[in-house]
Amino acid sequence: MTHTVLLHGATGETGREILDGLIDDGSFTIAALVRPESVEKAATETLKEKAIKIVVGDPANQTVDELAALLNGYDTVISAVAASAQLAQFKLVDAAAKAGTKRFIPCGFTSISPPGGVMSLLRGEKEQVHERIWYHHLPYTIIDTGFWYQLSFPRLPSGRVDYATLGDANTFFGNGDAPNLMIDKRDIGRLTARIIKDPRTLNKRVFLHAEVLTQDDIWIIMQGKSGEKIETKRASHDQLIAKMHAARVALRENPTDTMAQVAVWSAEYDVSKYVRVDNTPENARYLGYLDTKKLYPDFRPNTFTAFVDGLLAGKAQRPYQDKYNFLHK
Repeated sequence: MTHTVLLHGATGETGREILDGLIDDGSFTIAALVRPESVEKAATETLKEKAIKIVVGDPANQTVDELAALLNGYDTVISAVAASAQLAQFKLVDAAAKAGTKRFIPCGFTSISPPGGVMSLLRGEKEQVHERIWYHHLPYTIIDTGFWYQLSFPRLPSGRVDYATLGDANTFFGNGDAPNLMIDKRDIGRLTARIIKDPRTLNKRVFLHAEVLTQDDIWIIMQGKSGEKIETKRASHDQLIAKMHAARVALRENPTDTMAQVAVWSAEYDVSKYVRVDNTPENARYLGYLDTKKLYPDFRPNTFTAFVDGLLAGKAQRPYQDKYNFLHK
Protein backbone atom coordinates (compact mmCIF):
# COMPACT_ATOMS: atom_id res chain seq x y z
CA MET A 1 0.00 0.00 0.00
CA THR A 2 1.36 3.44 -0.95
CA HIS A 3 2.20 5.83 1.86
CA THR A 4 0.38 9.15 1.33
CA VAL A 5 2.00 12.41 2.43
CA LEU A 6 0.66 15.97 2.54
CA LEU A 7 3.46 18.54 2.70
CA HIS A 8 2.76 22.10 3.85
CA GLY A 9 5.52 24.50 2.78
CA ALA A 10 6.74 22.45 -0.18
CA THR A 11 8.18 25.50 -1.95
CA GLY A 12 10.14 26.78 1.06
CA GLU A 13 13.84 26.34 1.80
CA THR A 14 13.47 23.16 3.86
CA GLY A 15 10.25 22.04 2.19
CA ARG A 16 11.93 21.78 -1.20
CA GLU A 17 14.55 19.44 0.23
CA ILE A 18 11.89 17.31 1.91
CA LEU A 19 9.90 17.12 -1.31
CA ASP A 20 12.94 16.06 -3.33
CA GLY A 21 13.79 13.40 -0.76
CA LEU A 22 10.25 11.98 -0.86
CA ILE A 23 10.27 11.95 -4.66
CA ASP A 24 13.68 10.27 -4.84
CA ASP A 25 12.56 7.61 -2.38
CA GLY A 26 9.83 6.60 -4.80
CA SER A 27 7.44 4.99 -2.33
CA PHE A 28 5.15 7.93 -1.57
CA THR A 29 2.06 9.51 -3.05
CA ILE A 30 2.70 13.20 -2.41
CA ALA A 31 0.45 16.24 -2.26
CA ALA A 32 1.28 19.85 -1.39
CA LEU A 33 -0.95 22.14 0.67
CA VAL A 34 -0.88 25.50 -1.12
CA ARG A 35 -2.62 28.75 -0.21
CA PRO A 36 -5.13 30.10 -2.78
CA GLU A 37 -3.00 33.15 -3.54
CA SER A 38 -0.01 30.92 -4.37
CA VAL A 39 -1.71 28.55 -6.80
CA GLU A 40 -0.62 30.50 -9.88
CA LYS A 41 2.92 31.23 -8.69
CA ALA A 42 5.90 29.83 -10.57
CA ALA A 43 6.96 27.73 -7.58
CA THR A 44 3.58 25.99 -7.56
CA GLU A 45 3.80 25.40 -11.30
CA THR A 46 7.08 23.61 -10.62
CA LEU A 47 5.26 21.31 -8.21
CA LYS A 48 2.71 20.50 -10.88
CA GLU A 49 5.50 19.68 -13.33
CA LYS A 50 6.77 17.14 -10.78
CA ALA A 51 3.30 15.54 -10.76
CA ILE A 52 2.62 16.69 -7.20
CA LYS A 53 -1.06 16.98 -6.39
CA ILE A 54 -2.02 20.51 -5.31
CA VAL A 55 -4.38 20.77 -2.34
CA VAL A 56 -5.65 24.32 -2.00
CA GLY A 57 -6.06 25.40 1.60
CA ASP A 58 -5.20 28.18 4.02
CA PRO A 59 -4.75 27.33 7.71
CA ALA A 60 -4.89 31.03 8.56
CA ASN A 61 -8.37 31.57 7.09
CA GLN A 62 -10.17 28.22 7.16
CA THR A 63 -11.92 26.49 10.01
CA VAL A 64 -10.52 23.39 11.65
CA ASP A 65 -13.33 21.34 10.11
CA GLU A 66 -12.52 22.65 6.63
CA LEU A 67 -8.83 21.88 7.07
CA ALA A 68 -9.56 18.44 8.51
CA ALA A 69 -11.52 17.61 5.35
CA LEU A 70 -8.42 18.49 3.30
CA LEU A 71 -6.11 16.41 5.52
CA ASN A 72 -8.40 13.40 5.61
CA GLY A 73 -6.88 10.28 4.08
CA TYR A 74 -3.21 11.25 4.31
CA ASP A 75 -0.99 8.96 6.38
CA THR A 76 1.54 11.67 7.18
CA VAL A 77 1.25 15.45 7.30
CA ILE A 78 4.55 17.38 7.25
CA SER A 79 4.79 21.06 8.12
CA ALA A 80 7.77 23.00 6.77
CA VAL A 81 6.48 26.53 7.26
CA ALA A 82 8.58 29.69 7.45
CA ALA A 83 10.44 30.48 10.66
CA SER A 84 8.09 33.40 11.30
CA ALA A 85 4.97 31.23 10.96
CA GLN A 86 5.49 28.64 13.69
CA LEU A 87 2.40 29.45 15.75
CA ALA A 88 0.25 29.36 12.61
CA GLN A 89 0.62 25.57 12.85
CA PHE A 90 -1.85 25.39 15.77
CA LYS A 91 -4.89 25.10 13.53
CA LEU A 92 -3.11 22.57 11.32
CA VAL A 93 -2.41 20.42 14.39
CA ASP A 94 -6.06 20.68 15.47
CA ALA A 95 -7.17 19.66 11.98
CA ALA A 96 -4.74 16.73 11.82
CA ALA A 97 -6.09 15.44 15.14
CA LYS A 98 -9.65 15.73 13.86
CA ALA A 99 -8.77 14.02 10.57
CA GLY A 100 -7.11 11.08 12.34
CA THR A 101 -3.67 11.71 10.81
CA LYS A 102 -1.37 8.77 11.54
CA ARG A 103 1.79 10.87 11.90
CA PHE A 104 2.26 14.64 12.11
CA ILE A 105 5.70 16.15 11.52
CA PRO A 106 5.79 19.70 12.91
CA CYS A 107 8.20 22.28 11.57
CA GLY A 108 11.34 21.36 13.50
CA PHE A 109 14.42 20.95 11.28
CA THR A 110 16.63 23.11 13.49
CA SER A 111 19.59 22.80 15.86
CA ILE A 112 19.44 20.93 19.14
CA SER A 113 18.39 23.12 22.06
CA PRO A 114 16.56 22.19 25.27
CA PRO A 115 13.04 23.47 25.98
CA GLY A 116 13.29 26.66 27.97
CA GLY A 117 16.83 27.33 26.77
CA VAL A 118 18.19 30.53 25.24
CA MET A 119 16.37 30.10 21.91
CA SER A 120 13.25 31.69 23.32
CA LEU A 121 11.87 32.98 20.02
CA LEU A 122 12.24 30.35 17.32
CA ARG A 123 12.68 27.25 19.47
CA GLY A 124 10.19 28.52 22.02
CA GLU A 125 7.47 28.83 19.39
CA LYS A 126 8.25 25.37 18.02
CA GLU A 127 7.88 23.93 21.52
CA GLN A 128 4.46 25.55 21.85
CA VAL A 129 3.41 23.62 18.73
CA HIS A 130 4.71 20.42 20.31
CA GLU A 131 2.56 21.06 23.37
CA ARG A 132 -0.48 21.43 21.09
CA ILE A 133 0.34 18.06 19.50
CA TRP A 134 0.61 16.39 22.90
CA TYR A 135 -2.66 17.99 24.05
CA HIS A 136 -4.44 16.10 21.26
CA HIS A 137 -2.41 12.88 21.71
CA LEU A 138 -1.71 13.26 17.99
CA PRO A 139 0.86 10.74 16.66
CA TYR A 140 4.00 12.67 15.79
CA THR A 141 7.69 12.70 15.00
CA ILE A 142 9.86 15.73 15.74
CA ILE A 143 12.85 15.97 13.40
CA ASP A 144 15.83 18.23 14.11
CA THR A 145 18.85 18.63 11.91
CA GLY A 146 21.72 20.42 13.55
CA PHE A 147 23.08 23.36 11.56
CA TRP A 148 23.48 23.39 7.79
CA TYR A 149 26.81 23.32 5.97
CA GLN A 150 25.27 25.94 3.70
CA LEU A 151 25.19 28.45 6.59
CA SER A 152 28.48 27.52 8.26
CA PHE A 153 31.43 28.39 5.99
CA PRO A 154 33.47 31.61 6.04
CA ARG A 155 34.18 33.94 3.15
CA LEU A 156 37.55 33.75 1.40
CA PRO A 157 39.73 36.77 0.56
CA SER A 158 39.39 36.05 -3.16
CA GLY A 159 35.58 36.30 -2.96
CA ARG A 160 35.21 32.99 -4.79
CA VAL A 161 32.53 31.66 -2.42
CA ASP A 162 30.62 34.92 -1.98
CA TYR A 163 28.02 33.72 -4.49
CA ALA A 164 26.76 31.20 -1.92
CA THR A 165 27.26 33.20 1.29
CA LEU A 166 24.43 34.47 3.47
CA GLY A 167 25.43 37.11 5.97
CA ASP A 168 28.62 37.31 8.02
CA ALA A 169 30.26 33.95 8.76
CA ASN A 170 33.85 35.06 9.46
CA THR A 171 33.58 35.64 13.20
CA PHE A 172 35.30 33.17 15.50
CA PHE A 173 33.25 32.74 18.66
CA GLY A 174 35.23 32.19 21.85
CA ASN A 175 38.14 29.91 21.01
CA GLY A 176 36.37 28.39 18.01
CA ASP A 177 36.39 25.01 19.69
CA ALA A 178 32.68 24.45 20.39
CA PRO A 179 31.52 21.24 18.63
CA ASN A 180 28.36 21.52 16.54
CA LEU A 181 26.14 18.96 14.88
CA MET A 182 26.01 19.73 11.14
CA ILE A 183 24.44 18.43 7.94
CA ASP A 184 24.14 19.20 4.25
CA LYS A 185 20.56 20.44 3.93
CA ARG A 186 20.16 18.33 0.79
CA ASP A 187 20.28 15.23 3.02
CA ILE A 188 17.33 16.36 5.14
CA GLY A 189 14.72 15.09 2.69
CA ARG A 190 16.45 11.78 2.10
CA LEU A 191 16.50 11.06 5.82
CA THR A 192 12.97 12.36 6.38
CA ALA A 193 11.74 9.82 3.84
CA ARG A 194 13.25 7.03 5.91
CA ILE A 195 12.03 8.41 9.21
CA ILE A 196 8.35 8.63 8.29
CA LYS A 197 8.29 5.00 7.12
CA ASP A 198 9.97 3.77 10.29
CA PRO A 199 7.70 2.63 13.16
CA ARG A 200 10.60 3.11 15.61
CA THR A 201 10.38 6.89 15.15
CA LEU A 202 6.67 7.28 15.93
CA ASN A 203 6.08 9.58 18.93
CA LYS A 204 9.81 10.26 19.16
CA ARG A 205 12.30 13.06 18.58
CA VAL A 206 14.92 12.25 15.93
CA PHE A 207 18.09 14.13 15.02
CA LEU A 208 19.84 13.89 11.68
CA HIS A 209 23.44 13.02 12.35
CA ALA A 210 26.04 13.91 9.70
CA GLU A 211 29.18 15.52 11.18
CA VAL A 212 30.30 17.21 14.37
CA LEU A 213 32.65 20.11 13.62
CA THR A 214 34.11 23.09 15.44
CA GLN A 215 34.73 26.42 13.75
CA ASP A 216 38.42 25.58 13.92
CA ASP A 217 37.72 22.35 12.00
CA ILE A 218 35.79 24.30 9.36
CA TRP A 219 38.54 26.90 8.97
CA ILE A 220 41.19 24.19 8.55
CA ILE A 221 39.17 22.45 5.83
CA MET A 222 38.36 25.68 4.00
CA GLN A 223 41.95 26.94 4.10
CA GLY A 224 43.37 23.57 3.10
CA LYS A 225 41.00 23.17 0.16
CA SER A 226 41.20 26.76 -1.08
CA GLY A 227 44.83 27.56 -0.37
CA GLU A 228 43.72 30.91 1.09
CA LYS A 229 44.13 32.30 4.58
CA ILE A 230 40.77 33.28 6.03
CA GLU A 231 40.35 36.77 7.40
CA THR A 232 38.84 36.29 10.84
CA LYS A 233 37.13 38.48 13.41
CA ARG A 234 36.63 37.37 17.00
CA ALA A 235 33.82 37.66 19.54
CA SER A 236 33.91 36.59 23.16
CA HIS A 237 31.14 34.68 24.87
CA ASP A 238 30.26 37.82 26.83
CA GLN A 239 29.92 39.75 23.58
CA LEU A 240 27.60 37.08 22.15
CA ILE A 241 25.37 37.21 25.21
CA ALA A 242 25.27 41.03 25.16
CA LYS A 243 24.40 40.97 21.46
CA MET A 244 21.54 38.55 22.13
CA HIS A 245 20.08 40.74 24.90
CA ALA A 246 20.35 43.84 22.71
CA ALA A 247 18.61 42.06 19.82
CA ARG A 248 15.76 40.99 22.09
CA VAL A 249 15.28 44.57 23.32
CA ALA A 250 15.24 45.88 19.74
CA LEU A 251 12.60 43.32 18.75
CA ARG A 252 10.39 44.19 21.72
CA GLU A 253 10.53 47.82 20.60
CA ASN A 254 9.72 46.89 16.98
CA PRO A 255 7.93 43.50 17.07
CA THR A 256 6.96 43.57 13.38
CA ASP A 257 10.46 44.43 12.13
CA THR A 258 11.71 41.48 10.03
CA MET A 259 15.37 42.42 10.39
CA ALA A 260 14.97 42.68 14.18
CA GLN A 261 13.40 39.22 14.23
CA VAL A 262 16.22 37.74 12.16
CA ALA A 263 18.75 39.40 14.48
CA VAL A 264 17.20 37.63 17.48
CA TRP A 265 17.17 34.25 15.71
CA SER A 266 20.82 34.67 14.74
CA ALA A 267 22.00 35.85 18.18
CA GLU A 268 20.11 33.11 20.02
CA TYR A 269 21.53 30.48 17.67
CA ASP A 270 25.05 31.74 18.38
CA VAL A 271 24.65 31.64 22.16
CA SER A 272 23.06 28.19 22.03
CA LYS A 273 25.74 26.78 19.71
CA TYR A 274 28.90 28.45 20.96
CA VAL A 275 28.30 29.46 24.59
CA ARG A 276 25.94 26.77 25.91
CA VAL A 277 27.19 24.18 23.37
CA ASP A 278 23.67 22.76 23.03
CA ASN A 279 23.93 21.50 19.45
CA THR A 280 25.74 18.20 19.99
CA PRO A 281 24.85 14.52 19.58
CA GLU A 282 25.46 13.97 23.30
CA ASN A 283 22.94 16.65 24.24
CA ALA A 284 20.43 15.32 21.71
CA ARG A 285 20.65 11.85 23.21
CA TYR A 286 20.32 13.31 26.71
CA LEU A 287 17.10 15.00 25.58
CA GLY A 288 15.77 11.67 24.32
CA TYR A 289 16.38 12.00 20.60
CA LEU A 290 16.98 8.99 18.38
CA ASP A 291 20.13 9.16 16.23
CA THR A 292 19.79 8.54 12.48
CA LYS A 293 23.34 7.16 12.35
CA LYS A 294 22.23 4.35 14.63
CA LEU A 295 18.81 3.98 12.99
CA TYR A 296 20.18 3.89 9.43
CA PRO A 297 23.85 2.81 9.51
CA ASP A 298 23.83 2.25 5.74
CA PHE A 299 22.97 5.91 5.02
CA ARG A 300 25.97 7.95 3.88
CA PRO A 301 25.38 11.66 4.40
CA ASN A 302 27.41 14.18 2.43
CA THR A 303 30.58 15.20 4.24
CA PHE A 304 31.59 18.80 4.85
CA THR A 305 34.77 18.20 2.85
CA ALA A 306 32.73 17.07 -0.16
CA PHE A 307 30.45 20.08 0.30
CA VAL A 308 33.48 22.41 0.22
CA ASP A 309 34.69 20.76 -2.99
CA GLY A 310 31.36 21.62 -4.61
CA LEU A 311 31.38 25.10 -3.09
CA LEU A 312 34.82 25.90 -4.53
CA ALA A 313 33.75 24.48 -7.88
CA GLY A 314 30.85 26.95 -8.03
CA LYS A 315 28.18 24.28 -7.54
CA ALA A 316 26.65 25.43 -4.24
CA GLN A 317 23.53 27.56 -3.85
CA ARG A 318 22.92 30.41 -1.45
CA PRO A 319 20.05 29.58 0.94
CA TYR A 320 16.98 31.78 1.17
CA GLN A 321 17.65 33.48 -2.15
CA ASP A 322 14.15 34.93 -2.29
CA LYS A 323 13.58 35.66 1.39
CA TYR A 324 16.57 37.21 3.16
CA ASN A 325 18.41 38.97 0.36
CA PHE A 326 19.23 41.87 2.70
CA LEU A 327 21.67 39.55 4.48
CA HIS A 328 23.68 39.02 1.29
CA LYS A 329 26.32 41.73 1.43
